[in-house]
Amino acid sequence: MIDRMITGSMLIVAIIHLLPISGALGVERLNALYGTPITDPNLEVLMRHRAVMFGILGAYFAYAAFVPLHQPAAFLAAFVSVGSFFYLVYAVGGTNDALRTVVIADVVAAVALVIAIALCVAKRPG
Repeated sequence: MIDRMITGSMLIVAIIHLLPISGALGVERLNALYGTPITDPNLEVLMRHRAVMFGILGAYFAYAAFVPLHQPAAFLAAFVSVGSFFYLVYAVGGTNDALRTVVIADVVAAVALVIAIALCVAKRPG
């Protein structure tokens, strides 16, 4: 039962990290995701690459959900991803409604991550 709960929690983290991958398809999708017009080609490249990187991260989290050996590394990567995003939102400030929606999604990811980590610690022998 605990293993299924860990897998489910990790899959929530994975799905939330996979959602931005649609931004790799183009500027229109990026604009919809983040509510900010991307008009500079350099920024477009960076944001589309960011979308691909989130896809890779999300795929790894999905893999780790089913392969316990990879869970500690996935936990660390997810913590850095979500934690750095929260820090940047706080440090920069002035975010729009679309980005605030991303913050809410990352809060859900953070809660799922904490649950998964707590369950992993609870199931350890000893």
